[in-house]
Amino acid sequence: RHPLATFFHLFFRVSAIITYLLCDWFSNSFVACFVTILLLLAFDFWSVKNVTGRLLVGLRWWNQIDEDGKSHWVFEAKEAPTIAASTEAEARIFWLGLIICPVIWTVFLFSTLFSLKLKWLALVIAGISLQTANLYGYIHCKLGGQKSISRVTSRFFVTADAPKRQTRRISEDHIEEHGKTGTN
Repeated sequence: RHPLATFFHLFFRVSAIITYLLCDWFSNSFVACFVTILLLLAFDFWSVKNVTGRLLVGLRWWNQIDEDGKSHWVFEAKEAPTIAASTEAEARIFWLGLIICPVIWTVFLFSTLFSLKLKWLALVIAGISLQTANLYGYIHCKLGGQKSISRVTSRFFVTADAPKRQTRRISEDHIEEHGKTGTN
């Protein structure tokens, strides 16, 4: 169990959101609010990418540059015994926090655009990009690392369609059998 990692997984995310919502009430300094929220987002990105993902769900990702200067993304999923060390509740908290927060920052984007508070736009875009980068990395890890997400989703839809095709085939066979027995 990793209660401290679970706490910090949510602490920086929630703190950035609450600070964004309440900053105008407690401070008149736009720069102080901007820097505080950006630091909270950066701490969140670092802690999720380097600590909580590894401890809570056994996943990690990083970028590696080889000797030729080419960039390679590495997505890693730990073996099952390592994942069993964390609890199911911790894994749910990890994934819920990872999915819900980018949605909240996207709502903030539309709110910023519609209320014409364009000075916050750069911060909201930074929040969306940092949160979405972690989400993308961990989804990539969860779906098998080097496998293409489109291949996995297409396999999912083909698998989901298989029972329908099986049912159609059975009913066609049933119709053919009845047709043959009816004509004999």
